[in-house]
Amino acid sequence: MASSLSVLTRNRDFRRLFGAELVVFGSDWFVMVPLLVLLPQLTGSGVWGALVLAADTGINALLLPYTGTVADRIDRRIILVAANLSALAAMLLLFAVRSPATAPLALVAVGAVAVAKAFYSPAASAALPNVVDPDDLAAANAVAGSAWGTMTIVGASLGGVFSSLFGPYVSFAVAAASLALAALLTSLIRRPLQAARETPPPRAWPALVEALRYIAVRPRIRALVTVKSAVGLGNGVLTVFPLLAALYGVGPLGTGLLFAVRGAGALVGPLLMRRVLGHRSWLLPGLALSMSLYGLGYLGVAVAPWFWLVLVLVFVAHFAGGTNWVLSNYALQGEVPDRLRGRVFATDMMLATLAIAASQLGAAAVVDHVSEQAILAGCSLITLTYAVGWRIATRRLSLSPAPTTG
Repeated sequence: MASSLSVLTRNRDFRRLFGAELVVFGSDWFVMVPLLVLLPQLTGSGVWGALVLAADTGINALLLPYTGTVADRIDRRIILVAANLSALAAMLLLFAVRSPATAPLALVAVGAVAVAKAFYSPAASAALPNVVDPDDLAAANAVAGSAWGTMTIVGASLGGVFSSLFGPYVSFAVAAASLALAALLTSLIRRPLQAARETPPPRAWPALVEALRYIAVRPRIRALVTVKSAVGLGNGVLTVFPLLAALYGVGPLGTGLLFAVRGAGALVGPLLMRRVLGHRSWLLPGLALSMSLYGLGYLGVAVAPWFWLVLVLVFVAHFAGGTNWVLSNYALQGEVPDRLRGRVFATDMMLATLAIAASQLGAAAVVDHVSEQAILAGCSLITLTYAVGWRIATRRLSLSPAPTTG
């Protein structure tokens, strides 16, 4: 199996795709952290931050069934570039969020960015196997899986610092400029981002029905497209990050640090657990273990007496969460043919983001009425319960011995 570094150094097109994803993920968090601090300051309530997170994930989830079919019908390069430019335009609306009366504009802007991401995510995931050779796919997944974590560290940390030093609007401007760079990098990719089609794919709704039938009759695929939901159902913990930082007296910098440590865990997890990708028999048990560790990590956060211990446990939880994401993506890429890959990944991400949105809306409903610790404990116990049930349901399954890239 090729090393992660060698894939980056040898493959220019993969470097460009990976670089564009770094910029996209970084700009996302460069906006989100300052916005989650700004909205409670403007409105005096934690509800608006929770609603922004829920809008980001919920709108994305509702569109994914359709956008996945688009990723299988239209040139994925065009989709990625158009999504970046559309998100850039939407972010400009954030400059108008300056009072309690204009707080709803944040929901509009984040919702529009979520629409763009709904097109971007399945196209990028489906394109990855087409820009690398089959022998490099495991290493490329480990690198690509680290993109989110890497830029959560950079975006969340710098977003918190910039918000403290210069205010949130400087962060918004940097994020908009970054999306223009992502569009440029993607436009420079030379390899085709999907396999040639002998016949055109069906139209959107027939294509979606075809993909759902494909998933429904294959237990392995059903298992893999439901695995991310465990971490998603525990994602309501993010809504209390700004409140948790205030509780420990560390303010916006502490909020940025919590998100950065979250990203560090998501970065390190895929890289350290990369060897698991070479043993497909380890993937399903590894997925169950990663879900459980995420829940246990946040259960510890709920009772931690010191902020430094909170940071350690958040790192552990997202070490597991990042591993969960990469293991399930790699397993799906090996099971699903290219002609269906965009739609299956869209379904996978739809279920995960619906779980995230449900968790965040649940947290939003109680965030002003119960303690931060109660939300943390509740979300972690939901994840642990899901992990146990998923493992019981999948204990007799095994994956295909070799990836299917055609």
